[in-house]
Amino acid sequence: MARTRRVRRLSMTSLIDVIFLLLLFFMLTSTFSKFAEVELTAGGPGQAAAPADAPPLFLQVGEEMLALNGERVGIALLEASLRDTVPAAEVQPLIVSLQGGVMAQRLTDVLVVLRAVQGLRVTVLGDA
Repeated sequence: MARTRRVRRLSMTSLIDVIFLLLLFFMLTSTFSKFAEVELTAGGPGQAAAPADAPPLFLQVGEEMLALNGERVGIALLEASLRDTVPAAEVQPLIVSLQGGVMAQRLTDVLVVLRAVQGLRVTVLGDA
């Protein structure tokens, strides 16, 4: 008598569940691992003073617009505009004023651009 061995069908449901869980795990970990650092420092007596004859630059940050010394500029052109304005080898003060409704992400994007320009001493005005 020949014994017939019964072959069980493989269940694809558990394999799909495992793949889905692995995919979900990797998607979540990659989303939370991307971040940018913006260095914020408090003013104090140890900071280098700006030259007395250098007037500060003024940057207004709105939800949709940026204005450098009263002239509208896009965020893509902000760095080039500042490099043309800031003299080489000098410390140039820059005052950043936030309009109402500006989100933290918008401020972070602007601060990242400002960090790329050498010689700026950035001061962000806040609410009192």
